[in-house]
Amino acid sequence: MDSYALLIAATLNAGTVLALASLGLLINEKVGIVNLGAEGMMLCAAIAGFATVVHTGNDGLGFLAGIAAGAVLAAIFGVLVIWLNTNQYATGLALTLFGGGFSAFVGTGYVQARMPERPSFAIPWLSDIPLVGPALFRHHPLVYLTVLFALALIWFMYRTRSGLIMRSVGESPESAHALGYPVRRIRLLAVVVGGAMCGLAGAYLSIIYTPLWVEGMVSGKGWIALALTTFATWRPARVLMGAYLFGGVTMLQFHLQAIGVQVPSQFLTMLPYLATVVVLALISRNPQWIRINMPASIGKPFYPGS
Repeated sequence: MDSYALLIAATLNAGTVLALASLGLLINEKVGIVNLGAEGMMLCAAIAGFATVVHTGNDGLGFLAGIAAGAVLAAIFGVLVIWLNTNQYATGLALTLFGGGFSAFVGTGYVQARMPERPSFAIPWLSDIPLVGPALFRHHPLVYLTVLFALALIWFMYRTRSGLIMRSVGESPESAHALGYPVRRIRLLAVVVGGAMCGLAGAYLSIIYTPLWVEGMVSGKGWIALALTTFATWRPARVLMGAYLFGGVTMLQFHLQAIGVQVPSQFLTMLPYLATVVVLALISRNPQWIRINMPASIGKPFYPGS
């Protein structure tokens, strides 16, 4: 039973990284912007957060450093694609390549660095419940805050005027502009917030999930997060469930190895990516379903006054 509790706990932990990044990318795409630079932003945020904690010993400052790194890179991306009308896909790929190289360069001196002793987290009384306690109530507070953020995002997008404006910008920026809404500024704000979320995911990865720095440690999680937004048809609740599903698939490889299942490790390592391809292939069989849920202006530039 303990092994299953550990599997559930590891699933929630791994899913948090994907959920944070996916919700950030969802915010981007809801206003019509596709950011393929999530991998690069997460890598830069990971080294920024890790280095900050190594030097200060303060996890909070590490998270803020990661958020700032993601937000700054997203702001640069936003200015390029929103005001200068560069190609969103090419600019996002360039951001990923830059983030991979820059983080590797900056992180050279931190490969062997160690952070201060990690505190343990547990909710009093609840964490002592057999099976349920270790599985659900011994996580970092950010795990629970991620769920709350997803619920808050649902409320914001579908229950507030600001959320309606955000979605209208993604559906028809020309109409929103005609009504007097600053489409470009709204898009830039959404891109920066989305980048900050990716930055928080990267910082969580290097500070809590695997408290160390290794070059390329994001290992494709940014791409999986990008796929998750399509897999979830741009719905926050589905993004959250999909993140934990993929987190579970990621952790399943270690669980199978622990119980002695004789499967090649290379096959187990590719499970999350294989699941991503399979899910996207299944979704692609119904293009009309995607078209109904997808923001109409996604990936398209907006030219005011045209």
